[in-house]
Amino acid sequence: MGSISPFDVPFDELPNPKQVWVGKPGSYEEGLGKLAILTPEVVAKAASTEIKTGRRVTMGWDLTKLNYPNLNRQPCQHKIVPLLGGVAYDDIYTMNPQQSSQWDGLRHFSQTVPGQTERVFYGGVTAEEINDRSNDRIGMQHWAREGIAGRGVLIDYAAWAEKKGITYSTFSTHQVRLSDILEIAKECNITFQKGDILFVRVGVTREWDTVMTDEQKKQYSDNPSPEHAGVEATTDMLRWLWDSGFAAIASDTISWEVYPPQSDVFLHEYVLAGWGMPIGELFDLEALARTCQDLQRWSFFVASVPLNMPGGVSSPPNIMALF
Repeated sequence: MGSISPFDVPFDELPNPKQVWVGKPGSYEEGLGKLAILTPEVVAKAASTEIKTGRRVTMGWDLTKLNYPNLNRQPCQHKIVPLLGGVAYDDIYTMNPQQSSQWDGLRHFSQTVPGQTERVFYGGVTAEEINDRSNDRIGMQHWAREGIAGRGVLIDYAAWAEKKGITYSTFSTHQVRLSDILEIAKECNITFQKGDILFVRVGVTREWDTVMTDEQKKQYSDNPSPEHAGVEATTDMLRWLWDSGFAAIASDTISWEVYPPQSDVFLHEYVLAGWGMPIGELFDLEALARTCQDLQRWSFFVASVPLNMPGGVSSPPNIMALF
């Protein structure tokens, strides 16, 4: 009998739930992180059970948004340039993937280590390694090699909250609690499976596109202490995310979890730097939510192809859902 994968160990039995690092330094296994659970068998089962109608939606937001980003990030710049005297045209993109729909890669966020002053990334990667452009350890190229594919499930918190009469701004510290997620899953008859890709709709892209004025967007961009609604950061949430066996998590929010942190738990330190699990942010989930509601099913097949950039930190998701 083979040894048990670290990803199959229950959360409460992990030797260190903040450092579930696999693979030799610099290896494909290390760079893959928790995406390793998306085996051909898992993906084939998801495709055969979820693709029934041929309907499909994409989840990439307009690349021009956030057109007023925060944290000194810059909006996407797009230039169209003539080629051969105007016989043809090229275009040039200058962009920070973090400004729009993106996967946070393993090089994006680090964690604290007891007894150390220097923070480390997944696998113990250091900032020095990240800054060394000849070093592509845990870069986006590993995720791009086979892509991210499997069964997706949508928790439509925004629709549920509206039905419950819960009002909030997505640019606040409003929290999506674990109890809310479990109640929504029960109402929608969602059964989670190992290898699922979890999507949580909170309503950021809708609020940005249909509610906020340009002046409000500028105020957000200039705010030195921005607030982002998101999933609560608690040990119970960590335990549930781990024990549910998710391969990746994503939402339409700016930081997935509520920001600034409302407790001493920072999900990014565990999920990205500890488990090697992709975090998707600013996904446009509006068409996905409408399709799920129309079909009365909240599971689907997902296919995503991140940019094949050696040493890349993050990437547009290039993602679609198929029903």
